[in-house]
Amino acid sequence: MNRDIRFEYFDWLCGVVGYSTTYQKLLYLLFSVNFIPNIDRDENRAGDGINLRYRFACERNYSYSEVSDAIDNRDCSLLEMMIALALRCEENIMYDQDYGDRTGQWFWDMVDNLGLSSFDDYHWDEYYAKEICDDFNNANYSPDGRGGLFYIPGCDKDLRSIEIWYQMCWYLNAKYLI
Repeated sequence: MNRDIRFEYFDWLCGVVGYSTTYQKLLYLLFSVNFIPNIDRDENRAGDGINLRYRFACERNYSYSEVSDAIDNRDCSLLEMMIALALRCEENIMYDQDYGDRTGQWFWDMVDNLGLSSFDDYHWDEYYAKEICDDFNNANYSPDGRGGLFYIPGCDKDLRSIEIWYQMCWYLNAKYLI
């Protein structure tokens, strides 16, 4: 049963952001890599990712204990953190009834900013994709965010020292609100 819940949970996560069989290997890699918060407040992003497990439980009518037994034996994955962040972006900041649900847009923007959008199942390089994930987790990307979740050309702050929530807000402001 636990194995089935884990697979169902992974499929559910992928469905939240517009699941594409073309990117199955990438999505699974993001699910297998733990998110490592580098700044104290980035623990909140990990918490949001973990909380997705219980949103899934509610939507799929599982008890919290069933989900906990199946999934809570690991830290927040990079996929969970990114999807939770995309959901927060949509639900708390960028929601606009005229545009509909853009959660997938925010998620795939992060994938693109990381430099992972070219890694579809037909052009898969697991070693290099994992290296990109490791670079992100170690804040080994450029100060303007190139190689991170949020690239802000001309940013005068070093985004590697700014919590992810603020990076996202500045990115949205620079790209969509100005």
